[in-house]
Amino acid sequence: MANKLRKIVSNELFEWMREIRRTIHQQPELGFREEKTSALISGFLEQLDIKHKTGIAKTGVVGKIIVDKKAPTVALRADMDALPVIESTGLTFSSKTPGVMHACGHDGHVAIMLGAAAILKKNPPDGNAVFIFQPSEESEGGARPMIEEGALKGVDMIFGGHIEPDFNIGEIGIKTGLHTSYTDAFEIRITGKGGHAARPHETIDAVVIASRLVMDLQTIVSRETDPFSPVVITVGYINAGTVHNVIAEKATLKGTIRTIDELTRSQMIDRIRKTASSLSLLHGADIQVVLFPGYPPVINEEKATELARDAAVDLLGEKNVVSIPLPGLGGEDFAYYLHKVPGCFVRLGGARKGAEIVESHSPRFDFDEEVLRVGAAYFSELVRYALKKLRRDGQVRN
Repeated sequence: MANKLRKIVSNELFEWMREIRRTIHQQPELGFREEKTSALISGFLEQLDIKHKTGIAKTGVVGKIIVDKKAPTVALRADMDALPVIESTGLTFSSKTPGVMHACGHDGHVAIMLGAAAILKKNPPDGNAVFIFQPSEESEGGARPMIEEGALKGVDMIFGGHIEPDFNIGEIGIKTGLHTSYTDAFEIRITGKGGHAARPHETIDAVVIASRLVMDLQTIVSRETDPFSPVVITVGYINAGTVHNVIAEKATLKGTIRTIDELTRSQMIDRIRKTASSLSLLHGADIQVVLFPGYPPVINEEKATELARDAAVDLLGEKNVVSIPLPGLGGEDFAYYLHKVPGCFVRLGGARKGAEIVESHSPRFDFDEEVLRVGAAYFSELVRYALKKLRRDGQVRN
């Protein structure tokens, strides 16, 4: 496996990708603000003599290797944005932007995709390749505006991936069909009646109501849902009160609902509303529930997933291709691309040997940079596999 990888990704190319990753890591940017990252990507695509367009969905970049306009076209997607996290990795190339960090591996995704582009430019595939560098996967979602502005024009199949600390270097996790969840968010605003802490009987305590609401929401999951249809309701934010001796009049809760099917999703939203309504009646408070629809699930198309698996087996060996048995409750706006064209989203092993597993979105998140070599080799080979398959199936443009 190692020799095959090094044949596709030389040490020189690996060092080039690693330097790109570290440069991006030091200058993280939040969604739709990735100006420096976009300019860096554009500069490297220019260096590779790959035609590209910038300013798509504000900061997105799309590069293209066009071999034959009538040939099938396969796209690869990388996300570019960072998170509002204060880094504590201790890396020599840590973030230089206060309060912002690449805590989800998107710096690696960009480096991998540029590496794949370099490989395919040097040894062109039997068809066309498109490289989509997308803003704002973590917040508002950049996939839809990228699609609306033509990023998928002429694309027959698309692939993407995510660096994962739960898989070893050289492993690729693949799942057919339903892969991620709905990612709806909610905000609950409680308005009671403030007053002196020594006279609670004269007040309607927003803190008490908020506390009970958090516990009641967990009861929905433990007692009102089918255990074979996974659900998570998480309250990640509570804000109430100003000083220790005043009963708070207002409280705000923010959280997320993770489900994998539309029926359960609608049931959870309904139960949250009814729980809030019942507590409003019980305590005499005004409770408003605001829902923010999130990303739909990633559903990997069967034939594209088969191609993704075959390419992984050929490159890395059967033992390094991990079949993911169940969908996860994370979210990915890659789902929107799959609404338009068939494709597959995979997981790239990035665990550091002998180190503690630190999950993404943690201020200590990092990965073994050897995943850059594996990822670039894999995605470049996957493009070749997919293009051959599309040609065999007769998907050649007139």
